[in-house]
Amino acid sequence: MSLLPQFGFFELITVAVIALIVVGPKDLPRLMKMAGGLVRQARTLAAEFAGAFDQMARETELEEMRKEIEALKSDNVFADTKKSLDESMKPIEEAVRDEDRAVREAVAKPATAPQEEAS
Repeated sequence: MSLLPQFGFFELITVAVIALIVVGPKDLPRLMKMAGGLVRQARTLAAEFAGAFDQMARETELEEMRKEIEALKSDNVFADTKKSLDESMKPIEEAVRDEDRAVREAVAKPATAPQEEAS
């Protein structure tokens, strides 16, 4: 069920004849010019409204995309895996550093032990 009236050819002719009788042939062109101006203004306002609505829709879509990107950044599986691997590697790295330090200290000590054995 449509609330808008359906205008056909005969309805349009009827309205034109009534307008010609009521307004008269002298003022009819001025009335048509005013009606055309009102239709032009209505179309302009409708276009502005549609443009503003489209702009709001684009901004909303951009905001949703930003949220999705942030969610993907925070839920990054690779970053979580790297973080857990780094945490599990810390004790191994510390043990290797300790061994490296011990080897360097052993190499840096003067070789006094073999001389004492010869005496």
